[in-house]
Amino acid sequence: MRVPTWPGGTAALALGVQLRVLWLAAAVEVHTSKEVAAVNGTNLRLKCTFSSSSPISQHLSVTWNFQPEDLSSPEPVFYYLKEPYRPSTGRFKERVTWDGNIARHDVSIFIWNLQPTDNGTFTCQVKNPPDFHGTIGEVRLRVVQKVHFSEIHFLAVAIGSACALMIIVVTVVIICRHHRKKAQEKKIEVADTELREKENLKSTEEKEASPLED
Repeated sequence: MRVPTWPGGTAALALGVQLRVLWLAAAVEVHTSKEVAAVNGTNLRLKCTFSSSSPISQHLSVTWNFQPEDLSSPEPVFYYLKEPYRPSTGRFKERVTWDGNIARHDVSIFIWNLQPTDNGTFTCQVKNPPDFHGTIGEVRLRVVQKVHFSEIHFLAVAIGSACALMIIVVTVVIICRHHRKKAQEKKIEVADTELREKENLKSTEEKEASPLED
């Protein structure tokens, strides 16, 4: 038995696929680091860039939010629409500044005087009409009490120490050679002096002995 099909089903499916492709093509793509770490009390630039299929609009907007680690309510961090707007309340009041360049598709911000309570996830969302949809960048921040040296840092310290030790060894060798050369020159000088004195003494004795022979 033949199962009846909806004549417009294939066309609707094709249209849905096309709309999906067009939506993806028109979406704004936001790019951020997955995770960053910074030392307590320092400043940090949270980098966020975007790409859009449409030219940059005068109504482009940027929204930065923060989700604390304790999963409490998200907090506004920063907003941009034609000009930057810093938060008037909250933990980031007077601690966040704009550090982006819209012409270069850069919507980064600066967080000042990091605190342990800043541990959490920052989100960066860009809307560039008519591109209203797209990905939202997420970057997890870890505020640490002190810097943990990586293998590269240890390698740099090891190389620096080896270079310093080599310089010290070369310096000691040069100084030792210099002193040894000076000592040899002094010995030669003393030997020459003694030889001249002996020759002078011998010459004097010969002169004194000559009248006696006459």
